[in-house]
Amino acid sequence: MILKRIYKRVVAVAIAISLFLVMAVPPVRAQQIIPHPDAPFSGKIGLTYEDSEEVVPQLKIPETFGIQDAPNILLVMLDDVGYGQFGTFGSSVIQTPTMDYVADNGLKYTQFHTTALCAPTRAALLTGHNHHSAGTGIITRLATGFPGYDSQIPLDTATFAETLQAYGYANAWFGKTHNVPDWETSIAGPFDQWPTHMGFDYFYGFVAGDTDQFSPVLVENTTRLEAPDTNADGSPYHLTTDMADHAISYIRQVKAAMPDKPFFAYFAPGATHAPHQVPQEYVEQYKDQFDSGWDAYRTDTFERQKTLGVVPPDTILTPMPTNGDLQSWDSLTQEQKDVYANMAEVFAAFTTHTDEQVGRVIEAIADLGPEELENTLIIYIAGDNGSSAEGGLEGLLNEITFFNQIEEPFPDKVAVLEHNVPGDPLYLGGPMYYNHFPAAWAWAMDTPLKWTKQAASHFGGTRNGMAISWPKRIKDVGDVRYQFSHVTDIAPTIYEAIGIPAPTTINGVDQKPLEGASLVYTFDRTDADGNDLSLVNAPTDHNTQYFEMFGNQGIYHDGWMASALRRVPWMLDEGGVDLLHLDWELYDVTNDFSQGTDLADDNPDKVEEMKQLFFAEAGKYGVLPLDDRQAERQESSHRPELTAGRTTFVYPAGFQAPEGATPNLKNLDHTIVAEVTMDDTDEGMLVTEGGRFAGFGLFVQDGQLVYHFNQAGVTRSDITFPLPPTTEGPITTLKAVYKSDDPNVLYAGADVTLYANDILLGTGRVEASLPYRLTMDENFVVGFDTQTPVTEDYADQMPFKFTGTLNKLTITIDDPLIEVSHEELWDRIIQEVTQR
Repeated sequence: MILKRIYKRVVAVAIAISLFLVMAVPPVRAQQIIPHPDAPFSGKIGLTYEDSEEVVPQLKIPETFGIQDAPNILLVMLDDVGYGQFGTFGSSVIQTPTMDYVADNGLKYTQFHTTALCAPTRAALLTGHNHHSAGTGIITRLATGFPGYDSQIPLDTATFAETLQAYGYANAWFGKTHNVPDWETSIAGPFDQWPTHMGFDYFYGFVAGDTDQFSPVLVENTTRLEAPDTNADGSPYHLTTDMADHAISYIRQVKAAMPDKPFFAYFAPGATHAPHQVPQEYVEQYKDQFDSGWDAYRTDTFERQKTLGVVPPDTILTPMPTNGDLQSWDSLTQEQKDVYANMAEVFAAFTTHTDEQVGRVIEAIADLGPEELENTLIIYIAGDNGSSAEGGLEGLLNEITFFNQIEEPFPDKVAVLEHNVPGDPLYLGGPMYYNHFPAAWAWAMDTPLKWTKQAASHFGGTRNGMAISWPKRIKDVGDVRYQFSHVTDIAPTIYEAIGIPAPTTINGVDQKPLEGASLVYTFDRTDADGNDLSLVNAPTDHNTQYFEMFGNQGIYHDGWMASALRRVPWMLDEGGVDLLHLDWELYDVTNDFSQGTDLADDNPDKVEEMKQLFFAEAGKYGVLPLDDRQAERQESSHRPELTAGRTTFVYPAGFQAPEGATPNLKNLDHTIVAEVTMDDTDEGMLVTEGGRFAGFGLFVQDGQLVYHFNQAGVTRSDITFPLPPTTEGPITTLKAVYKSDDPNVLYAGADVTLYANDILLGTGRVEASLPYRLTMDENFVVGFDTQTPVTEDYADQMPFKFTGTLNKLTITIDDPLIEVSHEELWDRIIQEVTQR
């Protein structure tokens, strides 16, 4: 009995101490610790259940944490969209009814800005920190060993999704993530930079800068999938449609299981980034609508922008750049006009199709009931940077040629025009092309601004249209907001909209203060001081913002913008530019929406003041050291490398991984040995990397061993020899020996010798190789083929799985005698391109 009393007292004292320790934490402070500390047990623990009182844990929804009426959130981030591309923001041709709907039922933001490149913008979006602060000053495959450029989002810069998750939100990410470093993309991980480890419960999309819309590299959570043949409604497969199908399914299932649980759906299509691929019926909608050309498109769009009020009436339409070799439409041949107009038709179709898929997701929310859409915060951002000029001056049938600086013959582009008829499977925009339009169309899509994607110095690279709707909160619908804002403002906007503080600690790591400013103040017509926020010159809460990309530099402060362009986005250059002493321009953007009048000559002191501010901000946010290198950053020595120091690689059948996580075989001597068990009837893929748009494959077909090399469709090498009959003995090894003409020569050819059981079958020629990329999105795969075939000879047999038994595959790389750096190779490319 005495022991029983002592035990009760000990238990009571322990509970009291626990309560004191937890209650000693200030409530707001506790709320800012993510995940939230466990609540103290408030019941009673006796010796048995009969003298105890249980407390059932609460559901993890915002109401549990004192948040009432927490909104659902749909965040849409498109890719490579110019300010003048959407009808909502002035396009005279391109229809975007879903953006119209969001804007008509909410607000249009006309001075919203991004970083000029995809992965950096997305890191800033999800963290509320500048892209260099988030370790993403550049795309992952150009990462270097400096903190602002290492492609590692730091632990003290966590995504706002982690906070929403802690408050009981159901978080899902659909579409593109280009924030996973190349060396972390294999099945070995690590997965700390993947969506499911950064606050998202579910991910369905692709891990790359772009992907084939008809045959994407799909990933569900961290598992790679093959794309289905059809969408949910049975129509032919398209990635953006599939994304919408999955987003709709996720939202419906969450609300069916737990109606009070709000969702955060991040919808990030690969569109309208290249490849511009879209169902043909959408292309037909725009037939002949771009025949007047890019100059006329820009003029017509500008007039409509003024009518819509998305540019002030005194805005200047900036002229075509004089440096960059862009041509006026009237100076083109008729063949050029026909080709380029067709490319624009495809691009417009891709835009409308993408906007339509966003609309399907919004309709699905509305179908849940009017109260769900009423309390859904929709943030629709039309682009992560300006329109892309990476198609070069002539546009591309295959984007891989751009990344390897291979010239596409113009007659090949002309030949595609004959397929621009309904029902022709070879139409431009279909699965047979990885296409991109010319740089001049990108300039036109950025109406009325200067420059394009990559040019962080100017608004053509950084200004994107945005619309926000939230019927429960925003009442002055259809209004325009001119306040200067930035992608870092989205996280603080979401925190304030929900009514929660930004976290101070996440997973035990103290968090850096957010670097953006909430936009909730713009949801009303007037601010706390009575300022009319619908005016062109209305005040902003985001007063200073630096911009930097590839050495291009810009700084905004209190209505002034200073800009220094380092390089033309679509042209190669020889480097040697002094990044500390560029030619700076100066604009009073309070009165000059488009940067139409350079005031630098008349205001040298202001220019110097803005330059000094840029470097102060650069030092503060991890921008330094400035780095404009294009080639040297290709060197793998700047980044961790999964294959570093290895010359022998052994793979099982079924292995697959992206190019950045597998051995580099480009123009290097190597040997591939497949150990097999097979008979005369067996065939299929042994190993492949890439596919229809570039790559190689070693496979068995029709009793022959085949090595096929696809040099981005410009040249193809098909090396084929009959296998010996198994009556002479079982075949146990199949081998290919690749011998480069010279690993120090760009695009060098090679001899490829094939063997069976070490018996020589024959030697053939690879006429030309590729120096930089075999693929943008297709995998290195063993034992079968994913996505697209490297040659159409087995296209109807995909995935062309090897029907025998592939016991293992070994690749050995000979010690290469590399004497030429990427920088020297790049100089050679520049010389070759200049001589063309």
